[in-house]
Amino acid sequence: MNASEQAKGLEITSKIASIVNLFKQYFPDGKADLKPWHNDPDTINLVDPDSIDIAFHFPGWSRKIQSRSILLQIRFHQDLVDNKQRLIGIETAGFNHTGEVWRLSTVDNWQLEGRCLPTEEITNKLKEFCRDIFQLF
Repeated sequence: MNASEQAKGLEITSKIASIVNLFKQYFPDGKADLKPWHNDPDTINLVDPDSIDIAFHFPGWSRKIQSRSILLQIRFHQDLVDNKQRLIGIETAGFNHTGEVWRLSTVDNWQLEGRCLPTEEITNKLKEFCRDIFQLF
């Protein structure tokens, strides 16, 4: 779900702002988009209501990043015992004019997959960024 729609209270709004600031520490050229999803019926049916989704756009295509935009999806699970949301994983994906070109998921083995992978330096930055998000939650 769009991060802008998840920002319902001070705590989660502060965490979303922290995520944006963390990203900019690793990738200063990235511009945050807190509403990466359109609110049309087809898109709404596909969006995970228990996620925080943020896109980051770069001024142009980056050889190192192998993309122009990165979609970040922070996935949660509603714990029925204590009624709290628990972070279960982070999905990141790089996009260019042809669509998705790479994906990194923390759910399985933290391996980057795709047809055009970023450099090792960028891969390490993405993994550190994900670790920082886990620390935040």
